[in-house]
Amino acid sequence: MLSLDVQRSTRSPSYESSECPLIRTWGGTNKTLSVAELNERLEEMETIIRRFSEELVQQLALRDELDFEKEVKNSFISALIDVQNRQKEHRELLKKKKKLKGGAGTSQGHYLTTVIPYEKKGHPPSLEDLQILTKILQAMRDDSDKVPSLLTDYILKGELFPFF
Repeated sequence: MLSLDVQRSTRSPSYESSECPLIRTWGGTNKTLSVAELNERLEEMETIIRRFSEELVQQLALRDELDFEKEVKNSFISALIDVQNRQKEHRELLKKKKKLKGGAGTSQGHYLTTVIPYEKKGHPPSLEDLQILTKILQAMRDDSDKVPSLLTDYILKGELFPFF
């Protein structure tokens, strides 16, 4: 039965014979193995399984990191688009009110006109920066009173102005 499994695995396209010492050792022969040989083969299989398990864990961790990065970037993009849409609506509303009243608009959307300082660097913003910028954008979108403190924290903690 064990030799049948080995023969099947030698035909599997996902394994090269050089990757698995059992396949290389057994090849496709149908010989009977002693208990000592079976124990040796078992140890080899356990070693291979451990190696593949470790690699799987590493690959799953990498996948989780990439999923998190993608989620952060998508949240940033969504928040940015929301703020841009709200800013556009706000500008159009102000234009309509100016035409009707001939004066200035209301104070709604007070934080929609906020400018977030950002210095372009030779690389994209870090995930931490994107998370902070997303919080600021969400606060701007919601016209929250937290916008000034979030901006202050961002400016003071960041490396926006190297001369500070």
